[in-house]
Amino acid sequence: MTLLLLIILTAAEIGFVIFEFINKPTEKRKWTVRRLIVNTAQLAFYGIMLLFPGIDTGFRFTGLIILLFIRIIAAVLFALAYRKKTDIKKTGSKILSLIISVMLVISASVPALLFTDYEGRPTTGPYTVSQCNCILVDESRIETFENDGSKREVPAYFFAPAEAKDGERFPLIVFSHGAFGYYQSNASTYLELASNGYVVVSIEHPYHSFFTKDTSGKAITVDRDFISGCMNANADMPEEEIYDLSRSWMDLRVADMNFALDALIAGADNKDTGCYRFENDDSGKDVLNALTHIDTDKIGLMGHSMGGATAVEVGKIRDDIDAVIDIDGTMLGNMLGVKDGKYIIDETPYTIPLFELENEESHWDLQEIAKMDYPYPNITIKDTAETYYCTYVEGSLHMDYTDLPLFSPFLAKLLGSGNVDHAFVSDTVNSLEVRFFDCYLKGEGQFTVNDYYPGVN
Repeated sequence: MTLLLLIILTAAEIGFVIFEFINKPTEKRKWTVRRLIVNTAQLAFYGIMLLFPGIDTGFRFTGLIILLFIRIIAAVLFALAYRKKTDIKKTGSKILSLIISVMLVISASVPALLFTDYEGRPTTGPYTVSQCNCILVDESRIETFENDGSKREVPAYFFAPAEAKDGERFPLIVFSHGAFGYYQSNASTYLELASNGYVVVSIEHPYHSFFTKDTSGKAITVDRDFISGCMNANADMPEEEIYDLSRSWMDLRVADMNFALDALIAGADNKDTGCYRFENDDSGKDVLNALTHIDTDKIGLMGHSMGGATAVEVGKIRDDIDAVIDIDGTMLGNMLGVKDGKYIIDETPYTIPLFELENEESHWDLQEIAKMDYPYPNITIKDTAETYYCTYVEGSLHMDYTDLPLFSPFLAKLLGSGNVDHAFVSDTVNSLEVRFFDCYLKGEGQFTVNDYYPGVN
């Protein structure tokens, strides 16, 4: 419906100019009056389209609505300005008007074409979910992406049961986003888990995150060198260089997650919020309330892509983690170096329950790599882990394990999304993640998983 709306608005612009060429010469006043009629008709048509699915007055269409109103107002003002004049509208001016008008309509329609009206998936748990956030400041680390001596900051976003009673505590789950991701990349997962009795904290890794803010309110975008390194690592870069890059990424992210975990545990056990920075008093109260409901004896980690690798690595080096989920991430932390052009992989058994979600393409690629006996971290962990589960969704690609395909199918396709029912995949994966953590953090039920799941219902 959005594309249809754009086509009709554009066709109206082209039809108007063709009509003006047929009826030449045209006085500027008459041209402006007819322009007013066309603009009003376009706005009226948009109003009619609101009766159909896919068209609304939300953020996706805000620019288009503003444009249509402004053009009507401008046409009225121009018509009044030329009410006593008989100047002729020149051919070049008509063509320029057409080009500008079409470009404005297309530009204003871009958000509607890129994004959907996605408002989240329905949750299945008994709790409604409260949300709050803060920024954790690590006084022990200098921010290496800046030259001002500032300290490393880790934004933290809380999703917790809203009806928690005094003294009631829930397992803690910390999530790490992927490269160029951001804290809401898997928001449907956080909400589903929180509705089922978990306190979920999604942390951001500044300069690895697509967009975030620091304690001063300054916007921080993803680092260009980080983008370049990630892109080149997927090309023909030698293994030695890939290892050096990935090690630097993992060191930063592991330090972020370790620090966040320590801060969350201290805040929950001791009500110590010394490293926390709040937007206002209410956000501080909300965060402290969420902290008081964390059971620090039951902690799970998870992440998507590079965030999954971070979760796996932190789960390996800490003794207070009870379960880990790796969502389609290469377990970079398990690489110890490179020798003779091959990675040296840590073969120490992974001792805590690990659940790995693969996209279908990667699943079959790993099958081939295993046949070649080529050292690869995910394969080694799979073979040596004490408690390991793995599955994939038919037809899935990397971004199908995030909420992006639900929010922006166009962008998801560019970044890697398969021909699957994205809502069905989201609900299926979220259900598996809840059952996994229920088993290993709450001791409820036995966790089993199929070899694969369909991509459509």
